[in-house]
Amino acid sequence: MTNVSVISMFFLSGFNETVNYRFILFFLSLLCYCIICLVNVSLNVTIILDSNLHEPMYILLCAFCMNGLYGTTGFYPRFLWDLLSDVHAISYYSCLIQAQVIYSFACGELSILALMAYDRYVAICQPLKYHSIMSKQSVIKLVCFSWLTNFCIIATNVFLTLRLNLCSPYISRLFCVNWSIVQLACFPEQTAINGIVTNITIIVYLLHGAFIVWSYMYIIKTCVNSIENRAKFMQTCVPHLLSLFIFVVTILFDIISLRISSKELPQTLKNFVSIELLVIPPIMNPLIYGFKLTKIRKRICVILKTK
Repeated sequence: MTNVSVISMFFLSGFNETVNYRFILFFLSLLCYCIICLVNVSLNVTIILDSNLHEPMYILLCAFCMNGLYGTTGFYPRFLWDLLSDVHAISYYSCLIQAQVIYSFACGELSILALMAYDRYVAICQPLKYHSIMSKQSVIKLVCFSWLTNFCIIATNVFLTLRLNLCSPYISRLFCVNWSIVQLACFPEQTAINGIVTNITIIVYLLHGAFIVWSYMYIIKTCVNSIENRAKFMQTCVPHLLSLFIFVVTILFDIISLRISSKELPQTLKNFVSIELLVIPPIMNPLIYGFKLTKIRKRICVILKTK
């Protein structure tokens, strides 16, 4: 007979491998979080305070950094607390909230990258229509719509998890992930609707990826015969492509480790793969844009010289 009980707490068993070096991990994680906050806040403040940077591309970059702060804030404070705790427990609803934040952060990354790709497509392929299509108001509306849509899509996935009867309170990760909770269900037939909605969600964001590829195919085609467009591509599109590459690599590793049975993999490796998305993109993205985009680089240099 299946052991069905009401689960009020989850235990994050991924921390079992961190006990012997938790103080080193705490220091490194705290340093990482401080760097993430510093580089993302600095870029946001630079864009907000300089009226010359109130353009669609920089507004999208500002949203990108805000999304990074949102996602990492949903992970690091709890993670740092757990590293120093003897019991790595999290309440049922806190776990679902953390899953909501981290999932919506990941989906938000892809949505903003899609908006950036569209912005560059219009700027390079339809320059005469750029200011009418990509006005400040239009960009802000698109960002708000994408955030709201992402939040609702992930909330639907998380809400469906509430109806499941769970047989175990143990999650073999460092943080809460919705699919890991679904896998704890006592009755596999209960999870059918969760699987369908999850697959629909994956398809939606695969379409985002396809749109990005389509946009850059047209951009590259347009840039081939134009020296001016090639220069614009190298200046503004290369950072987007680097950010996209980093995101795709980190998310693919996480999906593979989550979806494919990985019981034979060391827990340390699974832990590293699971947190890549919350370490590499939030640090690298602001640095890539800060160094590559001329206006931002010059503005940061001016600020540093005045101090």
